[in-house]
Order: sequence, then structure tokens, then C-alpha cells
Amino acid sequence: MSHAVLLNADALTLEDGMLFHTKKGKAREFPMPLAPLADTHGHLTVLKSHDPALALARAALAGVRLLVVPLDPFDDCGCIEDDPAPRRSPEDLLSFLDEAYGLAMPLMAEFADAGLVPPAFPGYEPLPLAAPELPLDLRFVAGSHPYNAPYFDDAVEARMRELLAGERCVGVGEIGLDFGPYNEVDVETQLVAFRRQLAIAHELDLPVELHLRSASDDPDASAHALAAQVLREMGVPAAGCDIHCFTSGPEVANLFIGLGCSIAFGGAVTFGKSDDIRAAAAKVPLDQLLSETDCPYMAPVPLRGEECEPAMVAYQAACVADVRAESGVSSREETYRALWNNACALFRLS
Repeated sequence: MSHAVLLNADALTLEDGMLFHTKKGKAREFPMPLAPLADTHGHLTVLKSHDPALALARAALAGVRLLVVPLDPFDDCGCIEDDPAPRRSPEDLLSFLDEAYGLAMPLMAEFADAGLVPPAFPGYEPLPLAAPELPLDLRFVAGSHPYNAPYFDDAVEARMRELLAGERCVGVGEIGLDFGPYNEVDVETQLVAFRRQLAIAHELDLPVELHLRSASDDPDASAHALAAQVLREMGVPAAGCDIHCFTSGPEVANLFIGLGCSIAFGGAVTFGKSDDIRAAAAKVPLDQLLSETDCPYMAPVPLRGEECEPAMVAYQAACVADVRAESGVSSREETYRALWNNACALFRLS
């Protein structure tokens, strides 16, 4: 039996030709993209319901041509106490990405035999590390999440720098500040790790992906405001800055728009009660828009409750394109094109 039919979701795809299904097996239509798709932040290392190689193949079938995976030199290396994940060196993590990509390539032939092939995008050139068999360029950023700030010592920094030297590396991240309900790290400890990693991005001339979460009952959006202050003090890296998984309104977006940062919208932009996020998506200048999944978290409508995967960025991109077209700020075609071009520019893949 082939690898592609070992997981139920992919067995259904091979049977009915539909990429997405609910937990009950009901097929869901997905919007055909008008340009190549970029998932600028997807955690390939922590998928549970999706095999990483299958996730890459499915992403390519959905039109994803760029996936950027965040790698954490602390928890992705298995350094969390009582975490069942195996300890992995930076070299192990780099090999994990290479192996997943290598396993995904022959899966494309299986899908093709079932009549499933990636969409074509005339006029768009393939990215440098995309293979003919798998037209998706797999890249990564490396950095320590704010939850891991207490452990960001010289050893963790050394692992981070080893990752940053990898061929597939395109930036630093995710780093930042988290004052949300699950955080247990004090502000000063987070700030030290944030500043230290931001300095590395400046030193190596790399873009950064920022994780910023303010408390839900904080009208001042303190984590965002403090991060913007740090960026003003230390400077936004010349290579660029991405506010990943943006879940606030236009006022918070303005803190970063004026600094020249990119704003990435994930699954939350599709949620029914996310009018403020959609308002921000309409407000962000066209050349500062990005799309992402933050998989395996926050699967978009109409797949709420599923484990998110990179292929689902098709829904996020469609939602942002629709919102901006309805607001009259850019056509759907312009938005799709910008989401792709902006990602390629940020990660210097143009």
C-alpha cells in the first residue's frame, strides 16, 4: 500500500479528487488561486494528523509554491523538560526538512495517477529550490519563541546560528513578545531574548518574523506597543520584518505599517467574529501584505476543528483578496499577485 493512502484524509483525496474534507469525510471546495501561494509561516515539525511529506505534496496540489518553516533552537531540538519529542541537533532538523521534501516528490506521481496535479501559473518562474517533480520551494527561519526566553543562553544561540547558516534559511524567527494567557515568562526576560535575537538579524542582514501577542483585555496592546518601541530603538532590519499571525485591528496594524513592516494574515482572518482583523487586512498597503497558516494551529473556515496544514493557505489568501476587493482597495488579482511577490521579496527569492 502506498504512503499516500495510509492517512484517511489522503485516501479520501485519492478517491474523490478533492483536497479537503471535514472530520466526517465531507468534501470542501477550495478557492483556486490566481497566483502562486506562499505560506510564510507553517510549523512542519509539529504536525500530528498530517505526515510532513504528504503535507508538502498536498500544499503543492493547492498551489503553494513557497513554504517557510519556523525552527526553534530550543523546543524543536527537544530541549523542553518532559517533552516526549526526541532530542535533535540543528543538523537533524535540516535533514528532517530535506528528507520530507525528498519523500514528497514521488508522492506527486501517485496523486497524478489519480488525476491530481498542481495548478499552473503562467508567467511565474519557479523558485530556486523547487524541484520539477515538486514545484514548491521549502525554506525556514530560525529563532527562539518568547515562551523559551528563559533558556536563550549561549548554547541555544549557537544552535540558532548553526541553523541560520543552512542553505534553506531565509530569516530569523519566530521571536518577539507574548503577554497572552498561556505565557509564564516575565517581560524583562522576554525583552532580553528579543533584543538579542533582533541584533543577530541585524548582524547577519536577515529579515525577522515576529510573534506578538497582547492580552485580550489589554486596550493598549502592550506587547505590540513595546515591540514597536524596540524596533524604533534598534531599527527594523534592513532585510525586512514580518508581523506573523496578525490578529488585531487597524489601529495596532498602524504601529507597524509606518515602520515598513509586513503584516501576515492567517486562519483567524476567516473566522466569523474577526471583523477587526478583516478591517486590518483592508487597511494594510498592498506591498506590505503576506499570507500564512501558522499550521497546525487555527485552521480556516470552512475547516475549523481540523489540524491546519500548509495547503489551507488557499483559504486565507482568498479571504484577504475578497475583503480587499469588497473594500475597493485592490482587485482580487492584484491582491493574489502582491501576496506572492511580497513573500518572494521579503525572503530575497525574487
